[in-house]
Amino acid sequence: MRLRNLLFAPGDSVRKRDKALASAADAVVLDLEDSVGPDSKDAAREQVAALLPGRARREVVVRVNARATPWYLRDLAAVMPGAPLAVMLPKCTGMADILALDHHLEALETAAGLEVGQTGILALVTETAASLHGLDYRGAPPRLTALCFGAEDLSSDLGVAARDAAGRYAAPVQQARAALLLAAGAAGLPALDTPFPDPRQPEALVREAAEAARDGFAGKLCIHPDQIMPVVRAFTPDAARLGWARRVEAAFAARPDAGVISLEGQMVEGLHLRLARRILDAAQ
Repeated sequence: MRLRNLLFAPGDSVRKRDKALASAADAVVLDLEDSVGPDSKDAAREQVAALLPGRARREVVVRVNARATPWYLRDLAAVMPGAPLAVMLPKCTGMADILALDHHLEALETAAGLEVGQTGILALVTETAASLHGLDYRGAPPRLTALCFGAEDLSSDLGVAARDAAGRYAAPVQQARAALLLAAGAAGLPALDTPFPDPRQPEALVREAAEAARDGFAGKLCIHPDQIMPVVRAFTPDAARLGWARRVEAAFAARPDAGVISLEGQMVEGLHLRLARRILDAAQ
């Protein structure tokens, strides 16, 4: 599963759904949560469940409603027979939510005749202030695929604007962003950056995506098809960085027992090889 860009589409909008599924996004997130009003939850669930089975394109994720809502189990039971690539869990408060979802998915995969464990989990883990106290996902079930940063919901929970006029995050949002990156690194998981909320500001999106790639995010969530290619470019290593990674990998391949190697006048070691491999993976 590629994670550079995941494009959201409301589960109850045929036009937006079709446009997203026809796009070049790495994966499409069919949404049953925030973009669907309470009175439309049942209809959205039925439409997404009917759309999933037998799809030629497998890169479809379903964002279900939060575990604490009355829609959560209904969403899972409806969509799992269609074998989505992953389930996105919003308002995740910690490992207990992941373990519960893992058990629910295991039961539903078995009931649907699917391979147990084939459905991934993408967890939005910073959408409430309380969730920041549960950011330890070390030892999570293998199906946990990535941790996702949600700035807008968090800012709403805190009663502040996520960004100022210059695009800078409010202090608690910035702290949550850094905490998520550290939590993802500790758990050995990729981190996905929050969507940029205004498709009419492409320059601001380019800046924010570049900062996310610089800081260690593996990709960025998107809310409009026009955001896909700027995000792809931000998370695709440039020629100079890719060339450096290839030279590091080649140097260690030639001397597999070496702990430290002199390359172009600089000392490189195992940590540089790990970074080089991440760069090469991002370029695939």
